[in-house]
Amino acid sequence: MSIVSEAPGYLQLFSDGSVKRLHPESVPRSWEESLSPNGFKFKDVTIDPSKPISARMFIPVDQELNLKLPVLVYFHGGGFCIGSTTWLGYHYFLGDLCVKSQCIILSVDYRLAPENRLPIAYEDCYSSLEWLDRQVASESEPWLRAADLSRVFLSGDSAGANITHQVAIKASRNKDHRVSVKGLLMIHPYFGSEKRTAKENSDDAVRDVKMNDMFWGLSIPEGVTRDYYGCNFEKQLDVSASEWSAFPAVTVYVAGLDFLKERGVMYAEFLAKKGVKEVALVDAENQPHIYHVFDPESDATRLLQSQMCKFIESH
Repeated sequence: MSIVSEAPGYLQLFSDGSVKRLHPESVPRSWEESLSPNGFKFKDVTIDPSKPISARMFIPVDQELNLKLPVLVYFHGGGFCIGSTTWLGYHYFLGDLCVKSQCIILSVDYRLAPENRLPIAYEDCYSSLEWLDRQVASESEPWLRAADLSRVFLSGDSAGANITHQVAIKASRNKDHRVSVKGLLMIHPYFGSEKRTAKENSDDAVRDVKMNDMFWGLSIPEGVTRDYYGCNFEKQLDVSASEWSAFPAVTVYVAGLDFLKERGVMYAEFLAKKGVKEVALVDAENQPHIYHVFDPESDATRLLQSQMCKFIESH
């Protein structure tokens, strides 16, 4: 067998179609419910055992009794092909965020491509909202008894931000559950199209563009191009003007050194033109793509967490 596609250190795709994932440092399930010195607890839960879909839940230890907490549902990045909520960077970024924001955080491990191509990731992540609704209704999950489903926020980075967009559209159409999405926090959103941006055409982005093309080729349905609606948001033609006007508040976080920054700016402009009532753009100058995952204790990451907390507090 030969390797036909590779993300060094993360993924290898072989000529027989088999996939090998190389996992970076992670926080194991065996540590669950242990108290972090940072003031949070976590545990892993099963969203759907048949697929399977799981999630890691974080709660702040010091919370006021009888106080209802907002819920932040987070979708990790990785080009739809790699990534996990168990990765060290995600674990500590989200654990610290749950303490700072006084939120319950549900971080979803959806099925990955190429074994599970889009729109499977969208469907898996939407099912986490349905799971939340069932658990709160039945009071079967003790950690969710303080959950305020009238204040649910969706967030994710890179491909996870792309997922956030799609889950928000589907959630806005479902009136049968109590989950009310108040806002989207889009970190370095991962979109694309057949047409390149200026940055993507630059000489210093050749390596990044090649890797992105590989991830898109492995994740979008076979036989379609990067103008697939899940890649190119401008091809999302099934959303009405009234749906856009009722869309939740959105903050798009971009990074100055990220070659995908233009895509994030374009996405914010697209939402504003469509009539979304509240759209903000926040730029982290001199920072690379998903810096908060690679350095969850940096000053830039702390600032991002503070910005996200302010957004949650105001909605």
